[in-house]
Amino acid sequence: MDATRRGFLKATAVATSALTVSKTGLAADEPQKLRLASIGVGGSRGRYNRGGQIARDAAKHATMIAVCDVDDLHTQEFNDAFDGKLNMYRDYREMLEKEKPDVVTIGTPDHWHVPIAIAALKSGAHVYCEKPLTLTIDEGKQIRKVVEETGKTFQVGTQQRSSKGNFLTAVAMVQSGRLGKNVNAYIAIGGAPEDGPFESTAAPDDLDWEMWVGPAPDADYSEQRRKQFRWYFDYSGGKMTDWGAHHIDIAQWALAPGEDGPVKISGRGEFPAIVPTDFNWNAYLNGEASLPNGFNTATKFSIDLAFANGNTMSVNDHYKRENENVDFPNGILFEGEKGRIFVNRGKLEGKPVESLTDADRAELDGLIVKLCKGKSPGNHMKNFFECIADGGEPISDVRSHHRTMTSCHLCNISLMLGRELQWDPKSEQFVDDDQANQLLSRKSREVAMAVS
Repeated sequence: MDATRRGFLKATAVATSALTVSKTGLAADEPQKLRLASIGVGGSRGRYNRGGQIARDAAKHATMIAVCDVDDLHTQEFNDAFDGKLNMYRDYREMLEKEKPDVVTIGTPDHWHVPIAIAALKSGAHVYCEKPLTLTIDEGKQIRKVVEETGKTFQVGTQQRSSKGNFLTAVAMVQSGRLGKNVNAYIAIGGAPEDGPFESTAAPDDLDWEMWVGPAPDADYSEQRRKQFRWYFDYSGGKMTDWGAHHIDIAQWALAPGEDGPVKISGRGEFPAIVPTDFNWNAYLNGEASLPNGFNTATKFSIDLAFANGNTMSVNDHYKRENENVDFPNGILFEGEKGRIFVNRGKLEGKPVESLTDADRAELDGLIVKLCKGKSPGNHMKNFFECIADGGEPISDVRSHHRTMTSCHLCNISLMLGRELQWDPKSEQFVDDDQANQLLSRKSREVAMAVS
């Protein structure tokens, strides 16, 4: 679908929702706020509660009408903050069918992101979905296709893309050539913990554990499996898709703005002790092999990704150079023939930053607006709603995030197979490598849930 058509569909959807008679009975020609519903909001029994935060942020721009979570306690806690006025659901499909919201936020565990996002888009909603968007590379192809087909606004919650002071400035500096033509990125994102096996216990009565597991392999309940799902390949991808979705995104944006992804991936890493040496990950992800109930994502790693333009990206749990003043656990070091800069959420530093003149900064500000596709940086959720209103493309669009997640997944696949991989970013396939191509997708479990 071309950009003009997408813009027309978005503008039409906004105009239609603005003229809809609200439940309060206001006149049909009186502008109304978009109707918002949130799926996966977290709460006191969870650990990662970003879903609730993005839902509350979205409610500043739209009218919250419904909440859906598989944990009844979390649903009620969230509803209490809205004076109990929201309709509450366990099954997102029932909510989409009955409420028909204009906008949906998704803050579930990672393995549910794409199935729910696709359903929400097809129901007619604009979608803000937390990162990491995908569990596999093929899921990225699927969600990209549905966004294009529906013409709906889709924003991924990689909020670093809206950070003018640090990350956007760093990207603008690299893209403007201030570090030179050949720039490499060295990334540290931390390693995943090692723990387990854990004992299974009974799930709380007011938690729909079957629905929580959803498309992932059938598994008994344990608090660790639920609260720390990021360290299970069943539901996520460890630090590679957790912090990698942020820092790999920024680095790839800076190094290869016109590229579709890396062409070569190589590296080494370590998995927890519960993962046997030479474990068959193909069989595991196809449901033909199992592991004890414990964390199984990579604990340590150092992976190099090479792009067709000659730039490279190194992804590490911790980055250090002996005999140099380079040692950091989290952040990105950009290095070129003209100098180097370091950026993380706390700072942007380096001689090229210190030497910027007022004229340089004014030029960078102009480049930042271009990176933001003509909009002001600084507020990720506001950017989403501005794009709903004008039909523009959000700063964290589905295509760029699919590219980022592809690199994250390529890193994990390289670790699983323990060897160098050749990647064709155009065909989105490994080159002459059937074993690696089998890891582009995984078997999903059918969830038999009746929708009334």
